[in-house]
Amino acid sequence: MVYVIACGDEGVQMNEGTRLAFVGAGFCLEGFSEVVPIVKKVFGDDLRIVASEECDWIRQQLSLSNWEQTNASAQQNIEALADQEKLLYAGYFPFADPKQLKHEVKGHMVRPHKVHIANKICFTVGGGEQVYNLGHFVISADWVAAAPAKLVKKVLQTQIDFYSKLVGGQQLETVVEEAGELGEEKAEANKAVLRKIGFIK
Repeated sequence: MVYVIACGDEGVQMNEGTRLAFVGAGFCLEGFSEVVPIVKKVFGDDLRIVASEECDWIRQQLSLSNWEQTNASAQQNIEALADQEKLLYAGYFPFADPKQLKHEVKGHMVRPHKVHIANKICFTVGGGEQVYNLGHFVISADWVAAAPAKLVKKVLQTQIDFYSKLVGGQQLETVVEEAGELGEEKAEANKAVLRKIGFIK
């Protein structure tokens, strides 16, 4: 199974590879460097990472004024992040037909340009995203049972707050996707952490 760190933007659709979603693919996400070794323990060392077009998080973090700058910057910065965290940089998902990238990764952007239509946050707990849904911002919580609660809260809350702002400050309903290669026991353990911290009921 090929696991790919990618943005949790609802437009990111992966045709080959399983998405482990972190906002901005982890770029400038506080705590991400501490999370990567934990994710590697769960999924193995050969994790991929991919950049994607129209990444609002990267645009905001770097205070960029247009999408051309943002798209170029996303590619440079995610490649640099891959080097830093010893991840395999697969390339860049565009708004186009599915694109075959390096390291057995294929995908593209499918939401409308410059518009966000997701109305829920989906936490994956059983092994990354299994079923794509245009209505979901995705956050990987497949690693949280193996991490300190303080780190989990910080990393997840930052993403929830950002996606909420992206859709005009509305509170987004949370759902959980439990399927995946980790199996029921590990999925339940991850879910229990989310429940304990208060991210799900």
